[in-house]
Amino acid sequence: MEGETMSTVTTTEATDPTGEPTGLKSAPTRTGNGRRTNRRRTVKRALGITALTLTLTLAVAAAGGYFWLDATSDVRNLGQTDCTAVTPAVTATPAGTPTTDDHRAVCDTIRALTDAWGRGDATAYGEQFTVDATYTTYVGTHYQGRRDIADAHRALFDGFVKDTKLADSFLGIRFYGPDTAVVTSRGDTYKGGTPKKPSELTKTQSYTLVRQSDHSWRIAAFHNTQRQNVMERLSFLWDSATVPEAEK
Repeated sequence: MEGETMSTVTTTEATDPTGEPTGLKSAPTRTGNGRRTNRRRTVKRALGITALTLTLTLAVAAAGGYFWLDATSDVRNLGQTDCTAVTPAVTATPAGTPTTDDHRAVCDTIRALTDAWGRGDATAYGEQFTVDATYTTYVGTHYQGRRDIADAHRALFDGFVKDTKLADSFLGIRFYGPDTAVVTSRGDTYKGGTPKKPSELTKTQSYTLVRQSDHSWRIAAFHNTQRQNVMERLSFLWDSATVPEAEK
C-alpha cells in the first residue's frame, strides 16, 4: 500500500560447492521493519539509562540540599537553662501584680515536674497539674485532666521514655496579674548524666500556670511541639518576613 514500508523476507535455495542446488532452503533474511525494531529497542535502552542517571542525580542533589538545610537551621534564641535567671514580663491587672516569690514558685513547679520525670514517678508528675489540666504532646495526643495525664505517663515511664530525663532552656516568663503565668521553653529528653545543650533541644513548649487556693502554682495547660528545623529553614528562605524577631 502506498506510503507504508513493508518488511521484506528473502529466502534463497542453498547450493553445494559445485554450485548445484541442494534442494534445501537457506535461513530467511529479514529487512525493513526488523531493523527499525532493533533501533527502537536501542533507543528505549538509551532513554532508560538516561532516566535512571537523571533520577540518581536528582536524588543526590536532593539529599545534599536536605543536609545543607539541616546544617544551617540552628536557632539563635537559646534561652536560659535556669528558670529563675529569666526576667519575667509583667502585665498588671486589677487583682494586682506578682512578686519575686511568685516567680520562684513558678520555677519550682516546673523543676518538680522535671524531677518527677527523671524518677519515673507518674503520680508526682501528675500532681504538678491542676485537676482539669490539658496536655498536648508533640505528636498531637491530647490528654484531659490530671488523672489522664498521670495514667498516660505511668505507661510511658515503663515503656517509650523509660530511664529518660528532661532538659529545658527557658525562653520567657510572662505574668498576667498575680495569679497567671505563661512559661515558654525549649526542651527534650535524654539518657545518661549529661543533659542536652540548648542548641540540641528539638521541642518548643508552653506552660500556663495558675495560682491555687493554697498559693501553690500548678500547670493548667501544657503544649509541646516538635521543631521541624528543615521545614522552618525552607519557610524562612521562601519568605524572610516569617523569621521571628529573636532569630533575625
